Amino acid sequence: MQATAWSTRGCLTGPARPVRPAAFTGPHGVDHAGAIALGSATAMRISKALAAGTSALLAAALCTATAAPAAAEPRHRPSKPLADHVLFLALDGFDAEYVGDAPMPNLDKLLRRGGLATSTGVMTSITNPSWSSVATGAWPERHRNTAYWYDAESGTARGQQREMAVPTIGQAVREQGGTILSAQWFTLQNYGTAYGDPEGIYTQPGGACPRRVDDAVAVLEGRPVDSGGTAVTAPKIPDLIAVYCDTLDSIGHDGGAEDPRIPEALRMIDEQIGRLVEAVQEAGIYGRTTFVITGDHGMTTFTGGLNTEVVEAVAEAGYKLEYLGSGQRPAPDTDAVMVVGGVGSLHLVGDAAGSRRAERRIAAALRDVPHVRAVYDERDQRRMRMSPNHGELVVEPEPGWSLGAAPASPKGSHGSTGDLRVPLVIAGAGVRPHAAAWRPRHVDVAPTMAALLGIRPPSGVQGRVLGEVLQRRH
Repeated sequence: MQATAWSTRGCLTGPARPVRPAAFTGPHGVDHAGAIALGSATAMRISKALAAGTSALLAAALCTATAAPAAAEPRHRPSKPLADHVLFLALDGFDAEYVGDAPMPNLDKLLRRGGLATSTGVMTSITNPSWSSVATGAWPERHRNTAYWYDAESGTARGQQREMAVPTIGQAVREQGGTILSAQWFTLQNYGTAYGDPEGIYTQPGGACPRRVDDAVAVLEGRPVDSGGTAVTAPKIPDLIAVYCDTLDSIGHDGGAEDPRIPEALRMIDEQIGRLVEAVQEAGIYGRTTFVITGDHGMTTFTGGLNTEVVEAVAEAGYKLEYLGSGQRPAPDTDAVMVVGGVGSLHLVGDAAGSRRAERRIAAALRDVPHVRAVYDERDQRRMRMSPNHGELVVEPEPGWSLGAAPASPKGSHGSTGDLRVPLVIAGAGVRPHAAAWRPRHVDVAPTMAALLGIRPPSGVQGRVLGEVLQRRH
């Protein structure tokens, strides 16, 4: 089939990566820099993909996202449902720049009933805090899920965690009489779903994406699934079905964002989208189901490491810095600890704890280290609405660099402001055809799913309903 010509001029513009935290302002109208504007690299990728015959629908939908939105729905008021079911596909590591890297015909078909936009995540752009914002509609400042930080109370470094301080969309559905299936989207485990609960089924089959889709298809067909060793049958087709796939993230970490296996993984994901759509159709609920697809974070390739330079810079400022892994404790003579997850959370400890002088001197020293992109102090972190559990300083390396050691071959990481942009698909029941969300963010997903289902959103929600993509209620 001959490729459709599509001009990227006028719609695929803007900074490729948000650099400074200045755009992270405003308590309710918070908008990260580059929320929907696609960078020149993305524009080039999409242009090349179209020239190779990839559907123009994806590129057109991305461009549509820059159109002015219709009046937004009231944010927190339940109303008549637009859909009886929401099927949510959570794609870990689904970078916005992957759009156009492979043909996705099933996604193309789905987009005829909705739209595709580039959504903005949260800092730090790590899996658990990111999915927590998607699930709760709250920024990390409120849900408090934090990754890679030093817990002064226990005196140990922590990796990723599951705890959230506010309810999820899963809990909102259950509290209002709805039912759920979560096929390995672990964010809802014990937050609306649990092993062995027929009205809030959680499964963790492991394996690759097709195995998780197997569970969703089984439930749609009325068959039992293995839920923590117990065969459980849903009493009806769940109101919310969530499926988690992490293939893109695994490949990206192993070989970087340009790994040649990415296109094949996208094709596999498209096949799973096709399976889910077919199962929904066979269940007789296609016209009453909304499909929501998004990622948690992007991915950046790195080949360089800065750990030696960072330790030396802090030493020259007069302080001892120690890198800690999850569960580790600092030595008695340590002045500062660094816990790394894409970015580095730096905490003052020992005699330096609480010292503004130490903070200023260390920050100045780190800003002078080549390939350190930014050093965010606590005020910067508040502006980015980050979890208050992070240290006095958060250190961000330039793209291509890690705060750890240099790898033997290219690897991928995320966690920085350069990994915030992900695709967001909303299509199906209750959605305007070819409509794309205006500057969507992670925190807008939960309230929008709640609006589609006609229920109250989670109580801690800080995002908005993406009313510009929804059909008007009559």
